[in-house]
Amino acid sequence: MGLRTGRLDVPLIGYARVSTVDQDLALQRDALHQVGCTRIFEDFGVSGAKTERPALTAALAYIREGDVLVVWKLDRLGRSLAHLIDTVSDLEKRGIGLRSLTEVIDTTTSGGRLILHVFGALGQFERDLIRERTQAGLTAAAARGRKGGRKPVVTADKLKRARTLMTQGFNVREAATRLKVGKTALYEALAMAEGKTLTMNGPCDSKNWLHDVDRQPNDDSIAPQL
Repeated sequence: MGLRTGRLDVPLIGYARVSTVDQDLALQRDALHQVGCTRIFEDFGVSGAKTERPALTAALAYIREGDVLVVWKLDRLGRSLAHLIDTVSDLEKRGIGLRSLTEVIDTTTSGGRLILHVFGALGQFERDLIRERTQAGLTAAAARGRKGGRKPVVTADKLKRARTLMTQGFNVREAATRLKVGKTALYEALAMAEGKTLTMNGPCDSKNWLHDVDRQPNDDSIAPQL
């Protein structure tokens, strides 16, 4: 039994997925068997939001040109509309069809291809909307004096405390350990504040707070933690 697409018998490869361990694959499995799938790949307890889907990865590696991937419903295949469109486009480039039983979509037919082209346009529309909203949000934040991106690891308070530690004899490595921040992050914060380029292996100028970068602290040099 197979899908008629100009050939008498097209191999149908099924894919089924349920999001939680409490759900049952029986409904999907029975529907895929009924249409004649010769092999079914199953992801059990895998949420639709997850990137890693071992059975889907295996199915996409197994399926060959001229085959048809069959799913019970489109949301079993894609994490989002954009991901679904990308997956279908990849299948199309490989000469592989897609058939969804619930939505009655078959990309090996002209009608099915038309529907997916509409989906593709909607996916691009969705991406454009997200891009516009993100840009609008950044523009509005900038107008209020805020900048996008991550907050700095080394805050102004930590930078001040680091400088105090280094005036007491600590080097950058030791100060970073005390403040529980990365050495590299502290180097970069100091460099930005001083307007200089600091090296990881030692001082780049004559400032005392950059001396002996790799020195290990001893009992006499340890000052009380701020």
